[in-house]
Formats: sequence, structure tokens, C-alpha cells
Amino acid sequence: MRFISGNSPRLFLLLLGGLPLLARAQSGAATRGEVHDAGSATPLPGAVVRWLLPGGTSGPTTTTTGAGTFVLPFPAQASHRLIVSALGYTADTVAVPTSGTPYLRVRLKGNASLGEVTVTVRPPAYSARSVTNMQTLSARDLTKSACCNLAESFETNAAVEVSTADAVSGAKQIQLLGLDGAYSLLTIDNQPALRGLSAPYRLGYLAGPWIESIDIIKGTGSVVNGYEGISGQVNVQLKEPDKTDQLLLNAYANDLGKFDLNAISSVRLTPKWSNVLLLHNDHLGNRVDRNGDGFLDLPLATQFNGYDKVKYKSGGLVAELGVGALHETRQGGQVGFREDAPDAYRAAYGTTQTTTRYTAQARTSYTWPGRPFQSLGLLANGTSHDFASTYSFQQAAGPRQYDGHQNTGQATLLFQSVIGNTMHTYRAGLSFLYDDYRERLSIGAPEVVAARQDRLRTERVPGAFAEYTYNNAHNLTAVLGLRTDHHNLYGWQITPRFNLKYDVAPATSLRLSGGSGFRVPNPIADNASLLASARGFYIGPNIRPEKAWNVGGSFTQYFQLLGRQATFVADYYSTIFQNQLVADMYTTPEFVILDNLEPGTRSFARSFQAEVQAEPAKGLQVKAAYKWLDVQSTYGGNQLLPKPLTPQNRGFLNLGYATAFDKWRGDLTVQWFGERPLAHLPADGVGGGHQHGTGTAGLEYAPRYALLNAQITRAFKRLEVYAGVENLTNYRQPDPIQNAATPFSAGFDAAMVWGPVYGRLTYAGLRYRIE
Repeated sequence: MRFISGNSPRLFLLLLGGLPLLARAQSGAATRGEVHDAGSATPLPGAVVRWLLPGGTSGPTTTTTGAGTFVLPFPAQASHRLIVSALGYTADTVAVPTSGTPYLRVRLKGNASLGEVTVTVRPPAYSARSVTNMQTLSARDLTKSACCNLAESFETNAAVEVSTADAVSGAKQIQLLGLDGAYSLLTIDNQPALRGLSAPYRLGYLAGPWIESIDIIKGTGSVVNGYEGISGQVNVQLKEPDKTDQLLLNAYANDLGKFDLNAISSVRLTPKWSNVLLLHNDHLGNRVDRNGDGFLDLPLATQFNGYDKVKYKSGGLVAELGVGALHETRQGGQVGFREDAPDAYRAAYGTTQTTTRYTAQARTSYTWPGRPFQSLGLLANGTSHDFASTYSFQQAAGPRQYDGHQNTGQATLLFQSVIGNTMHTYRAGLSFLYDDYRERLSIGAPEVVAARQDRLRTERVPGAFAEYTYNNAHNLTAVLGLRTDHHNLYGWQITPRFNLKYDVAPATSLRLSGGSGFRVPNPIADNASLLASARGFYIGPNIRPEKAWNVGGSFTQYFQLLGRQATFVADYYSTIFQNQLVADMYTTPEFVILDNLEPGTRSFARSFQAEVQAEPAKGLQVKAAYKWLDVQSTYGGNQLLPKPLTPQNRGFLNLGYATAFDKWRGDLTVQWFGERPLAHLPADGVGGGHQHGTGTAGLEYAPRYALLNAQITRAFKRLEVYAGVENLTNYRQPDPIQNAATPFSAGFDAAMVWGPVYGRLTYAGLRYRIE
């Protein structure tokens, strides 16, 4: 699949223009649907679906796929009834409407006369029904690694890369389609969350055991969730009050001295009311310096985090309210640094961060009786985020301080219904976003801080959106969305988006997507890792919003391998920026220059990935993937160069094996990273910026390397015990902190991290649950 970056808007319009022709071409003579267990909603593969013809005879027959779906051609004789049956279940006769092209959802009840039967099915991770290229990580997937927080939830997944931001703070960051996490929309329970100033450490603000599932969507998604998702969306679904175990306890400890404790408790107060309480605490108080550079390999850190969610469900009315609070402290730097020592930040190199965060989230929806396709919903959330951080910088001028406060409020009113029949559905609504930012970056005494170092911004953005979906219930689904928002600082913003799914065959799908995205950058927060270096910050005087087009598509093939379900997915996406806040470390190594993309220059990201997921033998699951990235921006006005620290090639392999009844589970993950470009170090008397005209020939590259992680789990009735090793080969980046012996020199840099810092890590833990 090939896309020409310069013609992205034209391609988008071409896709829209071709939609009616595609719709006309895909009319078919078959009924489609899915079969589930009535009790657990688990898909039933191998269920038999056949037409019941006049006279009681049987017509055309088919069986459901591994995902529980089926496609059955209409018989030559007129018929409107299906018989659905499966081993261990009571057969059911289903009426098929004679008008329209409905999508049938059949739920079979277990046959008690056959005794207790346990059916365990693992549906494909890549959704067969979603119009977007979506992969789901289940709660079971999240137990394949330690998964203490959201950052570690992606370790056994190829779509998202997680890397260490710098060698001092311990912060983690993600990449999707080769772009930083700021360009992907992160939502919690389908509401935007952890935005803005929380970006540097947000992956540590969600505990892994709290998470029920994670949906990873590549490319532009729905306009309902806002205008910020440029490269995709990551939706985290937290444990539901009415579906979660009564009690889940998780304890974790590693050989660095870090421990995590989690407690989840749910209670069904009445048939209509339920509640879940999520608690988390992690602590590292051990000073560890395995590589002997005089700096802590991980910062001392303590976090207390809690979230409570109550749910009400009665008929068509569902309401949820969640509130949470977090407090975290971090201290990194040299082993001898003590925050309470006299003149601490000059006596030794150190960093400290303190964060306090409060959140509230509400969801209410009403579905009309007898009209399951029609609903009205109200979503709202609010956040108060405060942090204060200090970094040693220059002994003469004193430490560098970066403090910030953010208040956010969001609300969305959403109505959904059909036009005539369920082949044509629509969603429309109104939204409002309020963001109030207060930031200060300062060096030296407060009385000499220049006014330009205070960054104050208040955003008020009312918006409206509409989304139309065409689904012929056979093989074509298309979604066309448009939203318009009025930004009080940047005027009107129009966001069109388009997604299409076409089933070439029952087990073969093509998807296309295209659209634009818009976000207001936070120059310091988006590049907070560079505060752990001797680089100064130069921020352009007129930072404009970032705008980009994203176009791409995927090919999905479900097939049988050795008699078992397997999936092959290949996708390609291209993101073309019309404007971007570029962090330039090439031109002048003494500074990071944060400014708009200059007129007439280019910035883009291209991503290709091919992945196979299979179960070649009972209990053995295999995931293998290869990813190619081409991420480039124009630096210094005329140098098109690759983005620092982004590898062009990446390989991934995950092997998981489970014995009968999941008593023993073992997982091995191998990640291979190709070469990645490095920016020049801050000036230390040697070298300088990138020489104009030399292209990539003048760049330094980090070497290729591989990481191996392994974990084994033993399950009992209510208890699971697990142990694992990360970085099995003990590979480390040599000198992750440049000029560590002279941290106050002009050549100090702890932000050019491309590999592991502390080497091999072993851990153990347990999970105890009462269902």
C-alpha cells in the first residue's frame, strides 16, 4: 500500500467520493451474525448455523469462526428462520427479519443435562468487527509480565513502543506509529484523560491490576472523542463495579528493592447499585547504582493512588461516577544527593518531583426501550494536577525549577439513532473543553525570573460533531465524521475523519482510514526529559497549534494453522504535519530549540508493521512482528533528518504456553531494536552541531540490541504466584549519562538514553482473588 504524503487531503476526498460506488458494489445475498454463550458472553466457535426451510427440512449450513461469527448465504427457497446449535448448548430457532440486512446476535444457553461444561475461548486480539484497526489487550494478556503500571502493560505487544525518557527521573514514554505519546489520544473508560502537564509521568499513574482491557487503535478514530488523536487512540478500560472479582490483591517486589501493593474490592450493594474501590501503593527506597557511574539507576519514589467508582443500572438507564486522588514523590540524581542537605542542588547533582492529582469522571446513558439502537449520553470529567520539580543545573546560577498547575473540565452530550433502519446509523452531539495552564521554568533566584518564563494559558473550546455509519451487514462498513470546534485562542478548527472496512471474504478484511488532528503543544512538558541535561531551553515566541493529516490502512487475514485459529495483519500509516512543534537538538547542542515547523519545510512519520498471531499447538500462543519506521523533520531551516532516538527497524516475538486449566503459564518476549540516530551532546569543548549539507552521514547511531523477558506463573484455586526476569542477558547502555563525573559541566546529558540502564532485573509476586 502506497500513500503520497503531499496528496493526503486529496486522497481523503477521493475516498469519500468513492463511498457510494463501493456501497452499491457490495450488496450481497447472505445473513451475518455472531453466536455467544448466554451466561458469559464468550464467543462460541464451531457452532452450527443452518436455514430451516418450509416442511422442516434443512437448508444451507455453516459454522462459526474462532471469533464466533458467521456468514450464511440465503437459500434458493424463501425462509426466514435459522437453527443455531452447539455442543453442550440448547439449540435455538432464530427469526430473520425479511426487510433490511440485520446483524444477528445469538446467545445459547448451556444444556444442563450434559453436566457442567467449561468452555474457554480466546478471541483474536485484532477485532473482526471494528471498522478501525483495533487490537485489544485483555486482562489475561496483562498478566504475561509484571505489569505494575500502564507503561509495563505494553511489554508483550508490538504496536506500542515504550522507552525510558531519561536516566535520572525514571519516566517512561510511549510511541504509536513512530510518534510520541502526546500525538495519540489516551482515554480512560472512553473519556480523554492524562493530558497536558501530566504527560511526562502519566504512564505511571495507572496501576496495571486496575485495568480490565486496553484497546489500541491505529490511525484517526472517532470524532466523538475530540480532535487531539493524530496517530491513534489508546483506551484503558478500568475494572467495572458489577463485573469485577469481590476481592483482588496483588503484591510485587524486585531485586532493586521496589515493591507494589494493589487492592481491588467490589460489592453489589443492590441489584441496581454496585461499587469498586481501587488502591495502589509503590515504593523504592533503596539507592541502587549497578553501573557504577555515581548516579541512581532508578529514582527513589513513593506513590499513593486511589480510585472509587460507583455504578447504577436500571432498565435502559446506566450511570457511573468515579473519583480519584494521587500523590507521588521522586528523587533522582547522584547517590550522595540529599534533598534536605544545605545547598543540596549545588553540593551534588539531584532532581526532585512532587505531584498531587485529583480526578472525577461521570457517565450517564439512557437507551430507549424496544429501540436498542437509540440512546442519549452525557460524559463529563474534571482534573486538578499540581507538580513541582527541581533539577541541578549550574553551580553558579543554581538549580532549574519547573512547576505547573492544570485545571481541566470536559463534557460531551451524545445522541445516537438510526436513519430508517440499522443500515444507516448516526451519532451527533456537543462538547466543551476547558484547560487552564500555569507553568514556570526558572533558573536562579525567583526575583530575577523574567516574565517570559511564566507560561499562562486558558483554553475554552465549545464544539459540535456528527458521525454517520453505513453498514450493509454483509461486508462493508464506512464511518464518516466531522467536528467543528471554536478555540478561544486559535479560532475555528475543522476535523474530518473517515474509516472504512471491507470484507473481501468472510476471513479477509481491508481497512482504510484518513483524517486530520489538532493539538495545542506544551513545549516544556512534552520535552521534560531534556531538563536532565545541560541544554538550555529556547522556546519560540509564537507557538502555534500542531496540525496533521493521517492516512493509512490495514489488511487482516484470519486463517487456520495446524487446525487452529491464526491471524495475520499488515498495516501502513503516514502522518504529514502541516505544523509541528519541533524539538531541535541538532542545530545547536547547547540548546534545545522548540519552535514551529518553518513554512515550506516537512515533517512526517511513516509506519509499516506486519504481525502474525497463532496457536500452533494446544496451549502455545505465538506472536511475531516486524516494524519499520521513517520519522523525519526539518531542522535548522533546511536539514531533513531522522528524529533522534527513534529506531527505524524493530522485531518482536512473544511465546506463551499454558497447561491444562492454566495451572502453569510461561511467557518469553524478545524485542529487537535496530540502529537509532543520536543528537550531538551539549558543548563540552569537543564537536558542535550537525554540519549543514552532510545529511545523515554526519549523525552518530546507537547500536542494535535485543531484550529478553521471561515469566512463569503457577495458579491455584484463588492464588497465583509469579516470578520473572527482565533483560535476561543483562544488556546495558554504556554510559547512559554523559559526563556523569562532571554533572555541572556544559557537556552533561542524561537525556540521550537508548537502552537499558540498570541491566537484569528479577521479580516475584502473587495475586489473590475471591470471585
